[in-house]
Amino acid sequence: MSGKTKRQKSLTAWTKQKWRTKSGKNSVQGSKATGERYMPASAIKSLTSAEHKATTKKKRDALKKGKQFVANTKSAKEKIKRARSAYT
Repeated sequence: MSGKTKRQKSLTAWTKQKWRTKSGKNSVQGSKATGERYMPASAIKSLTSAEHKATTKKKRDALKKGKQFVANTKSAKEKIKRARSAYT
């Protein structure tokens, strides 16, 4: 079989996007979890401080309610989408 499967291509693109938190610390696991958003490094750079603060607040509020998955703010969604499309 030559070439990668769809899943392998997706994982390769995800790896190139360098997903992380702004602080570089764990978001939801462990005693030092920050509750920050996990997103591509280029999206983190493109968000203003206010945009990052707003989307992180939304994530932290959801975590307090026992939810791990919550939608990003509109501006964060747009910037993450742009960051991800650069690698596909």
